[in-house]
Amino acid sequence: MAYPTVTGTDPLPPPAASAPAARYLRAPQWAVRHSGWLGPVAVALFAGVLRFWNLGHPNAFVFDETYYPKDAWSLLHQGYEGVWPDSANFQILSVPQSIPLTAAPEFIAHPPLGKWVISLGEAAFGLHPFGWRVVLALLGTLSVLMLARIGRRLFSSTLLGCTAALLMAVDGLHFVMSRVGLLDGVVMFFVLAAFGCLLIDRDHTRAVLRAARAEGGRAGDEVRLGVRPWRIAAGLLLGAACATKWNGLQILAAFGLLTVVWDQSGRRWAGAARPWRSMLRRDALPAFLSMVGVAVLVYLASWSGWFATDGGFDRHWADGRAGLSPPRTPVVDVPLPQLPMTWVPAALRGWWHYHAQMYDFNTGLTSPHKYQSNPWSWLVQGRPVSMYWEQVSQGEHGCTAPDGCGSQILALGTPLLWWTACFALAYALWRWFFRRDWRAGAILAGVAGIYLPWFQYQQRTIFSFYMVVLVPFLCLAVALMLGAMLGPPGCSPQRRRTGAIGAGAVVLAIVACFAYFYPLYTAEVIPMTQWQSRMWFTSWI
Repeated sequence: MAYPTVTGTDPLPPPAASAPAARYLRAPQWAVRHSGWLGPVAVALFAGVLRFWNLGHPNAFVFDETYYPKDAWSLLHQGYEGVWPDSANFQILSVPQSIPLTAAPEFIAHPPLGKWVISLGEAAFGLHPFGWRVVLALLGTLSVLMLARIGRRLFSSTLLGCTAALLMAVDGLHFVMSRVGLLDGVVMFFVLAAFGCLLIDRDHTRAVLRAARAEGGRAGDEVRLGVRPWRIAAGLLLGAACATKWNGLQILAAFGLLTVVWDQSGRRWAGAARPWRSMLRRDALPAFLSMVGVAVLVYLASWSGWFATDGGFDRHWADGRAGLSPPRTPVVDVPLPQLPMTWVPAALRGWWHYHAQMYDFNTGLTSPHKYQSNPWSWLVQGRPVSMYWEQVSQGEHGCTAPDGCGSQILALGTPLLWWTACFALAYALWRWFFRRDWRAGAILAGVAGIYLPWFQYQQRTIFSFYMVVLVPFLCLAVALMLGAMLGPPGCSPQRRRTGAIGAGAVVLAIVACFAYFYPLYTAEVIPMTQWQSRMWFTSWI
């Protein structure tokens, strides 16, 4: 039986059991006090065991690990990304303490913060696979815990929150990206944490507005919400996402719009006569400063190593130059005339020029790649990325199959989860549009900010594993749909029982699907016949 809850607070206690049954039905007091944490922590521990188990395998660079762990090591020892000798490609696995770097800086297409995060593991464990993956595994585990708490707050249900977290724990894409030293898992963590902060901020401001509503009159128009530390924290986290990869900028814009819409609806709920005007007068500027302003400061701070040293790429580009070269125009492939900006410090002009080159690279990359894909195929996992492959002959690495074996890491989202999420997103859209369910709207805002902007890059070389940032919101959408399957608290026991069986069957099927594809997520050596049986579509090969 479900009990009423108050959004954003702990569930109300269940009604007292009858005296004879109380001795058997009453839970221990410590379990009651910590019920909102026991389930989330248990799911996070399960996710952590999966992610940390045999984390150092394979003992090799996986896909773009050939870039980011080296950049992280260079940042750790130089403060900027340096050029690596060709001979230091795989020999570094056995030389974890001193790696020779050339004096020349390296052009890097992404901001440095994500590589600083990876460097924490290298500082603790050295330059080898476990060292550059351990922080990602930790962030992946913590993100499961966060999603359980976020789902609990969003749905006012510990069960649904833990369900969303369990689904993410067994998603293949999230699992793989938590076990490789790439940047997208770092972005996912910062974005999810920012979303959680905004939910807490919404609950806190609604408490203030609730008091204003009780006063009546023009209180909804005139009430001041004061300093909002959780929204500032969201700005800090979204700035960290932008300082890891630039796609964090579009998510910052989406979440910024989401929080001001929440402010407007809150003031309308509190009785404001003109909620939009009240929001613009009272909340819009503080929201901009709390999120965009804080994000800009975090982004600038992430480049402190580049500014503090002299060897970074383009660090002295502006020395002896009086102008500032902007990016190339989109119509004519020639640089615009230099702008006279001698009053700007040379370091800032060099930094801007570096960003112009980063922009040109990130928007103009069209080199074909075997595993590139179009955003239209991402939700159905049409073209996953093979991050590691090794053909194993009979008698090697425990292979006993006459036809040989294969060892692969495939960044494939658990298919049944992603296909279920397609229906869940359609349901969330219906629920937001026809029922005005703010929870569905919050999930869709995350999906829109993360997923839709990629459609503008129809010619650019892009990959489906970018969508690891989307996984938490897909799991929340599925949990929302499963909650509807369970039925409302007041429905008949038969309805609840039928809904629980259906929802439980969906979750068990997704867990079983993850277990089936588990060998392809961990580079396990399996016979080629087993590998082929898991290639459900030719586009997965």
